Amino acid sequence: MCKFFFKDCKKFDQYFLKDKNVAKKIVKNLSFQDYTTVVEIGPGLGMLTQYLLNRHNQTFLIEIDKELIFYLKNKFSISNKKIIHKNFLEWNPKELNLHKFAIIGNFPYSISSKILFHILKYNQHIIECVGMFQKEVVKRIISNKKEKNYGILSVLMQAFYDIKYLFTVTNKVFTPVPNVQSAVLILRKKKDIISCNKNLLFKCVKTAFNQRRKKLKNSLQLFNHNPNFYKIPFLNKRAEELSAKEFLQLTKEIEIKI
Repeated sequence: MCKFFFKDCKKFDQYFLKDKNVAKKIVKNLSFQDYTTVVEIGPGLGMLTQYLLNRHNQTFLIEIDKELIFYLKNKFSISNKKIIHKNFLEWNPKELNLHKFAIIGNFPYSISSKILFHILKYNQHIIECVGMFQKEVVKRIISNKKEKNYGILSVLMQAFYDIKYLFTVTNKVFTPVPNVQSAVLILRKKKDIISCNKNLLFKCVKTAFNQRRKKLKNSLQLFNHNPNFYKIPFLNKRAEELSAKEFLQLTKEIEIKI
């Protein structure tokens, strides 16, 4: 490990993974089904990268820190075309002409939700994601209806991806040591998704959960542009009582009625 980077790692909320066995285990969960390209987000010192480059696939790295890019280029002899100096939240797959690919990463705690929403933005291209997040965020993603952590992120991630909790990671395998535990999960794009307007789904879910104590017939009044609005199923329930699939069905009904 390179101590030079640890002094300033918190500027990007970076906690560097130092356990090779954990890194191998994370990379091993990539299925390479229906894709051959992998994009690693925030490779840091390359703990995951070293095992990605050993696979017979195309790998791209997206890193925001110039010093880390210099370090990675020298360590792995990576070409300029394979490592992108950019904030992932501002990245568009079109920049690399990518259509089907997977994402992997040890994601910064402070922007993990934003990363997930960016993945949702391009979900039609992102076939799979293997990621390490703060454990509390993972709990939110996998929560089911009526559970305490169930909310906007739960519904939207479950609407488009099959999600599997893989394993918990102790804070001792990071430098510096974070105050929280981490967990690794895998997202696999669903093959059968109820077709509906994605922007309308986002708006519907966010509006419903922002007034989660109200029944949907009240919280979703902004969609009441048709006398048949009240005939839509699920409106007598609250947001936390609907599964991701039911939210898709609800959105489809709203789309038809308005």
